[in-house]
Amino acid sequence: MKSLYEWFSVQGLADGLLGKADYKPFPIIEQRNEWEALPSELRQSVVAEGEKYLDYQWPMLTAAMYGEFAQNGNRSRYDGPYHLRRRAVTSLALAECVENKGRFLKDIVDGIWLISEESGWVISAHNRMFQREHADLPNVAEQPGIDLFAAETGNLFAWLHYLLRPALDRINPLIDRRILDELRRRILDPYLQRDDCWWMGLQERDKRLNNWTPWCTSNCLSAFLLAEEDAGRRLQAVQKAMRSIDRFLSMHPADGGCDEGPGYWNKAGGSLFDCLELLFAATEGKFNVYDEPLIQNIARYIYKVHIHDRYFLNFADGPHRITVEEDLVYRYGKRIGNENMMALGTAFHQMLGTGGWKNMKFLSFLRVLPALFNYRNIDDDSRSLTFRKDMWMEGIQVMAARETEASDRGLYVAMKGGHNLESHNHNDIGHFVVYADGLPVLIDVGVEEYTAKTFSAQRYEIWTMQSGYHSLPTINGFMQQDGSEYRATDAKYEASDECSQLTLDLASAYLPEAGIASWIRTGRLLHPSGTGAEAVVELEEQYTFNAKADECRFTLNLMTCCEPKLQENGVVTFVRGTGQGAAAEAKEALQMEFDGSQFTVAVETVALEDKKLRNAWGERLYRIVLAPTELRRQGGHTLRFRQARG
Repeated sequence: MKSLYEWFSVQGLADGLLGKADYKPFPIIEQRNEWEALPSELRQSVVAEGEKYLDYQWPMLTAAMYGEFAQNGNRSRYDGPYHLRRRAVTSLALAECVENKGRFLKDIVDGIWLISEESGWVISAHNRMFQREHADLPNVAEQPGIDLFAAETGNLFAWLHYLLRPALDRINPLIDRRILDELRRRILDPYLQRDDCWWMGLQERDKRLNNWTPWCTSNCLSAFLLAEEDAGRRLQAVQKAMRSIDRFLSMHPADGGCDEGPGYWNKAGGSLFDCLELLFAATEGKFNVYDEPLIQNIARYIYKVHIHDRYFLNFADGPHRITVEEDLVYRYGKRIGNENMMALGTAFHQMLGTGGWKNMKFLSFLRVLPALFNYRNIDDDSRSLTFRKDMWMEGIQVMAARETEASDRGLYVAMKGGHNLESHNHNDIGHFVVYADGLPVLIDVGVEEYTAKTFSAQRYEIWTMQSGYHSLPTINGFMQQDGSEYRATDAKYEASDECSQLTLDLASAYLPEAGIASWIRTGRLLHPSGTGAEAVVELEEQYTFNAKADECRFTLNLMTCCEPKLQENGVVTFVRGTGQGAAAEAKEALQMEFDGSQFTVAVETVALEDKKLRNAWGERLYRIVLAPTELRRQGGHTLRFRQARG
C-alpha cells in the first residue's frame, strides 16, 4: 500500500488542511437547530443518561489506589473510578448539548476540575512504559507520557472545549483556559516533542504494533484538530499521525486479519477508521484512501468473524460475545461500499435501539457524536445480514465454515494456525471451536480480568493462556511454548461445495523435548449438499514421535461450556442448559464420536472464580481429556462432531 505520509505531501494536502476556525465536524451547543433535529426518542435517551450524574458523588482517586498495581497487580480499583469520572463528564456534556438549559453545567465543571487535578492521566498499569523511575506513582515533574487513556482524556477535553466553550465562558472563562492548559501540557506538547512512545512506531522499527497505535493516534489527532490554533503545529501533528498509521499498516496482513481478535478490532481497525475520517473531514474529503485494498480488508474482518447474534470468533484475549459499535461499522461499510458491513451495523442497531450509543465501552465523543447525528440514517436502513459459508484469512491463518447461510442453524467450525507471539497471544496453535445453531459448544475460554501478571514474564502461568486449556494436545507432558518460532507449518486450506478444511503441522509449536516429529491436524466441515447426509465436523490427526523419544504419551484436551455426558462406545454428548429458574431445561447440543478402544475419557470441572469469566460463562466450564490406551511411535485418530437432534 502507498505511504499515506508521502501521498499526503505529493497531493499538496498540507495547503488544504482546515484551520481551527474552519474545522467544524459537528454542531456546537449554540447551533440549536441541529441538536433539536435529533429524533425525540434519542434526545430523551441522552438526557436521561445525563440525569444519572446530576449532583454526582464523584469517585475518589487516591495515591494508594494508584500504587496498588505495583504492589499486588490489581488495576481495577483505580481504573474503575478513573473511567467513571470520564463517562460521567461525557454523559453530562451530551445532555447539556441536547437540552441547553444549564442544568448539567455545575456537575460538568466539577468533573473538569477533578480530572484537571489528577496527578497523571496515564493509568497505573501503563505508567512504567513512560516514567523513568518510581512508576508506582505519577511524577508531576516529568513530561507526561501518553497511553490509551491519557489520549482518550485529551480527546474528551478537546471536545469539551469545542462543544461547550460559550456555555463555560458564561460561568467563568478560566474553565476553558484550564481545559486548554491541561490539554497542551499533557497531550499536545508531549505528542509533538516525544518520539519514544512505543505505539508511535517511530524509534524501534521492528517492534510489533497493535491497537494502541491507531487508538492513541486517533485521539491525539482529534485533540489537535479541535484545539490547536497554530497552523504549523497542526500540520506537524497530522504528518506525525500519518507516519504512525503507515507503520501500523506496514505490519498488517494484506487480508485484513486482526490477530488480536474481534474484541480488539473496535480499537484497531475501528480506530484506524477514526483516523481516516478525521483526515477526510479536515481536508474536506480530499484525503480519501478508502479504495485501498488493505483499508477495505481491515474493515471486512469484523463481519467475517461474526458467528451469530453477539457471538464472534474470539481467538486471543477477546471475549466470545461482544457488542460492536453499530454506527462505526455501518459508516466504515458505507465508505468502502460493503453491504455486509452496513448490514452488520443495522443488525446491532435493531438489537440496541436508542441505547446503542450508551453501549460503547469507552464513551468517546469521537464515536458518540457520529452515532447520534447518523442515527436517523441507520434507523431507516433495513438491509438484510447475510453470512458466508466459508472464510479463510491466510495472513493470520484462520479459517471458518458453516453448514448453512442461516447463522442460527447448523454447525459452525473455526480453526487457527499462526504463531505464539501474536498480539494478546495465547499458546493456541491448531485450536478450534464448534458452535451448534449459533451457540457455543467447544470454545475459546478468553481471558480473565487484566492484572500486572497478564502483561508480564509470568503471562503463561495464567491457565487461560496455556495450550492445555485450549482444544489441543499436551505431548509428553509439554504444552505449547510462547514465541514467534513456535508456529504452525505447512498450512493448507481447501474449500469446495462439500468440504472446507485446514491442515497444519503443530510440531513446531512444542519444545524439542516433547519428542514429536510431526503432528498433522486437519479440522474440517463436511456439508454434502443435495445428498441428504448430515453435516459433520471432523478433527483428524496423524502423529509421529522421534525415534529417540523415551515415551510417546499425549492427551487431547477439549474445552466446552456445555456439560459433557459420557456414553458407551466412544460417544460424548454435550448438554446445554436453556432458560432460567423453573423453566430451565437441559438440551443436547452436540455429539462427539471416536474410537472407544483408542482412548480413555475423563471430564474435569473447571470452577470459575474470576469475575470476567463468570460473566461470560457462568460458574464453571469443562475440560474433556482423552488419553490413548496404547502408546505408539506413529498413529492417528479422528473425532467426529454431529449436531444432536434429540
